[in-house]
Amino acid sequence: MAAGGKRGCLAVLGGVVVLAVLAAGVAGWLWRHYDRFAAAPVTAAQPSMVIAPGDSLRTVLGKLRRAGVDAGWDLEWQLLARQVDAAGKLKVGEYALAPALSPRELLLRMRQGRVIQHRFTLVEGWNIRQVRAALEAAPLLRHESQGLDDAALMARLGFPGQHPEGRFLPETYLYQRNDSDLEVLKRAHAAMEQALALAWAERADDVPLESPEQALILASIIEKETALPSERPRIAGVFSRRLKLGMKLQTDPSVIYGIGSNYDGNIRKRDLVTDTPYNTYTRTGLTPTPIAMPGRDSLQAAVRPAPGDALYFVAVGDGTGAHVFSDSYAEHTAAVARYLQRRRQIAAEAVTP
Repeated sequence: MAAGGKRGCLAVLGGVVVLAVLAAGVAGWLWRHYDRFAAAPVTAAQPSMVIAPGDSLRTVLGKLRRAGVDAGWDLEWQLLARQVDAAGKLKVGEYALAPALSPRELLLRMRQGRVIQHRFTLVEGWNIRQVRAALEAAPLLRHESQGLDDAALMARLGFPGQHPEGRFLPETYLYQRNDSDLEVLKRAHAAMEQALALAWAERADDVPLESPEQALILASIIEKETALPSERPRIAGVFSRRLKLGMKLQTDPSVIYGIGSNYDGNIRKRDLVTDTPYNTYTRTGLTPTPIAMPGRDSLQAAVRPAPGDALYFVAVGDGTGAHVFSDSYAEHTAAVARYLQRRRQIAAEAVTP
């Protein structure tokens, strides 16, 4: 081959090498750029975004942009979705756009359905009106129970004819945005059924209760009588002994429940003598339904009351919520007198300059 031909071939070969080097350099730069994009923390103007049913990856990317996420090109997101096997597999729900998340972690969460979990806490001692008000105030729930009276509500939950009071276990329940409030109530109902069955199975042999329903009623009264867990078995013991002796329970919370929405914060003598199905000063035995949502401790206390001889109790009145327990009416009368004296003293101190 002529020298000129050799030089031409070498020039071409050199050009190919240069192009190959340049291409490799560009590919390397693109890979480093892509790798940095996939691992870099996401910044967003909004704390979360929602994937709706039917959203494509392109739609999700548009929502991410509108949420303030400016990382990467759409092509990089599409390549990353294929790399982590998220393309076509994004789950419906609400996802956090926390700064610590990278695009790779965010797409993985969307593929796995690791959505934001919100909390609804049902408080021990709430009645059904308070439960429903709290559900209505939860803005991220779908409010399907609105407009339903209590009977219709229980029918929608699958328990037609059942009174709703006491039927939902005080716990914290997790839910996702747009979950139905009925689903939260169904879980709370199932949790109470389970807790009540467990407590009833562990009941003491001499407990004066004939059914789990009666245990639930007594537990609700115990729940409203004291906020001190240590006192619940002792209060249960007082009520159990009264039930055995045929004594009236004479518990103020049941009277208050019978007054209903007309209760203004004070119990008067006329309230104690006005007969209602829930007035345990005028009627013996348990109330016809629970009067609140009892927690697990109150359920346990109702079926395993503390032993003893006390038939009476009254608040100490010192602000601790504690009670004085008495075996005889004379002791109880003295304890009541001390309570009233303490209340008068506190009231006098409050007005003293």
